[in-house]
Amino acid sequence: MMPQTANSPIHLVQITDTHLYGKATGTLLKMNTHDSFEHVIELVRGKEDRIDLILATGDIAQDASESAYGHFADRVGTLGAPYRWIPGNHDKAEVMKNAAATPDVDEKSVQINNWLILMLDTSTDGQVHGNLAPGELEFLHSQLQESKLNNSIEHIMICMHHNPVKGNSGWMKDIGLKNRARFWELAETATKIKCVVYGHIHQELDFVHGNIRCLCSPSTCIQFKPNVVNFALDQVNPGYRSFELHANGTVESEVHRVEGENFEADFSSGGY
Repeated sequence: MMPQTANSPIHLVQITDTHLYGKATGTLLKMNTHDSFEHVIELVRGKEDRIDLILATGDIAQDASESAYGHFADRVGTLGAPYRWIPGNHDKAEVMKNAAATPDVDEKSVQINNWLILMLDTSTDGQVHGNLAPGELEFLHSQLQESKLNNSIEHIMICMHHNPVKGNSGWMKDIGLKNRARFWELAETATKIKCVVYGHIHQELDFVHGNIRCLCSPSTCIQFKPNVVNFALDQVNPGYRSFELHANGTVESEVHRVEGENFEADFSSGGY
């Protein structure tokens, strides 16, 4: 999996929190998630001339059905680019594996030019919060150690579902990555990590934690209002995030949202 030239920017697309159902009529807080996902797919198709890799960062399905994962794979497949996915708290990893279009979509590491992209599974069965299991921590540790000795890897992007920093709303305090201190203990000793990318909290965020850039991307369906005490939906449209990874380690990123559509949602809801 290589871009056109070794020094050309790597073009990535992050699609997250699609919350698809097995049936196309399924809704999440009154928003039809198949419909909103389709609008985002068409937005990607219209905006991205070339995609080297699609990052699907969890909560692919709301009901963890094989048909929901199959629909995701079919629609993403129309974009003509490879993808890698990881489970979120609503997903079932084994069902995802059965529904995968090709075996490589479950790969946890991808090297493109001088960048290494790591996909971490933070899902915890039956829980909303996330956790990096011992095997995931060992995988991360070994990848970081090996990258120190590999001169062909100069920069690293880490992808996960759960927020590795505290959420910006009061109701989010118990839904993030539980062992985030251990994650950052590993991450902050690795000089090649340039960014951490995640979803889960249905928001557009771009900030620096320690010396590492963190980027959260909007859902393809409902959006969570930031900086509130109690749960509330934000009245902004679904979207996705694009990245350009440069050979010198520079990361350019932009969020793109569906325009000209009014999506139905239960904006009075106190939770979901």
